[in-house]
Amino acid sequence: MANCAEVSKLCKRYGDFFLEDVSFAIPEGTVMGLIGENGAGKSTIIRLMLKPSYKDDGKVFLFGQHIGTSVPVAVKDDIGVVFDECYYPDTCNALQMAIIFSNIYTKWDNALFLRLLKRFDVPEKKKMKEMSRGNKMKLSIICAIAHRPRLLVLDEPTSGLDPLVRSAMLDLLQTFMEDERRSILFSSHITVDLERIADHITCIHNGKLRFSEQKDDLLNKYAIFKGTRQQFEQVGSEDFINIRYDRYGVEALCKNKEEAAKKYPQLTQDKVTIDDILSHSVGNKSYQESEIL
Repeated sequence: MANCAEVSKLCKRYGDFFLEDVSFAIPEGTVMGLIGENGAGKSTIIRLMLKPSYKDDGKVFLFGQHIGTSVPVAVKDDIGVVFDECYYPDTCNALQMAIIFSNIYTKWDNALFLRLLKRFDVPEKKKMKEMSRGNKMKLSIICAIAHRPRLLVLDEPTSGLDPLVRSAMLDLLQTFMEDERRSILFSSHITVDLERIADHITCIHNGKLRFSEQKDDLLNKYAIFKGTRQQFEQVGSEDFINIRYDRYGVEALCKNKEEAAKKYPQLTQDKVTIDDILSHSVGNKSYQESEIL
C-alpha cells in the first residue's frame, strides 16, 4: 500500500521546545489519529508538513513526492486543511465562500458542496458572525471536502463542540472516506472520536514520537491490570509501561495482555481505551502514594 503522506526524522526548535526526529507514515485510504498533550508538537508537525521550509531537519513526502522548501501548487490542490477555528470573513455566508474557493481550487465541486450543506444542516445565507461554532466547523470541513482533496488535514476540529455536533462531523469525515483512495490526518485531544474513525494512532510527547501503531493492535494487545498493593508486590515493573498507585489500589498499563494474564493471574484485567494508553504513556509515571504526600 502506498503512503499518502510521510515524515522522516522531522526536527524543529522553537525556543525551549524541540521536535526531535519524528517519523511516521499515513497509508493511502486510512485515517491517522495524532494524539498528545497540549504543547506536545502535534500542530508543529502539521505546520511543517504544509510549510516544510520551516523545518530544521528531516523530510516530508506527500503523495510519494519529496517536498523541498515549498509545497507545489498541484499538490496543494490535493490537500484540504481544517483548523480548530473558522477563519472565514465574518460578513461572508456559505454561498459566498463557495465562490471564493471555486476560484482557488481547480477541482471545486459546487454540486457536492450544496449537497453537503443540506445533508448536515448548514445554512446557506447566514453570515459567519451569526453562525454557531458547530455550523462554522461543519462548513470548514465541507469546504475542504468540496474541492475533492486526496488528503484531509485536521487540527483539533472537534474541540469545544457538543457531542451531537461532533457526531455529525465524524459522519461527514466518514463520507469523505467513502473513496478509499483518500486519507485523513486527524489531530485531536478527544480520543473517543479517534477510536471511532481512526485506523492508526501516532502519539507525540514533549516533541518525541512515543508510538505509531494500528489502532486495532493497540486496543487488542494493550490492557489495564488492576489489583491491591499486596498483589502488585509480586509484579515486575518491567512487564508494564506504567504503574499507578492510589488510595483504592493499583492499576497498570501492559503492552502484551496475554503474557501478563498468564504471569499475573491474581490481577484483574480491563479493556483499554486510547485515552488510557495516552494517559499512561505521557502522564505521570510509576509512583507510590508516599511520594506525593
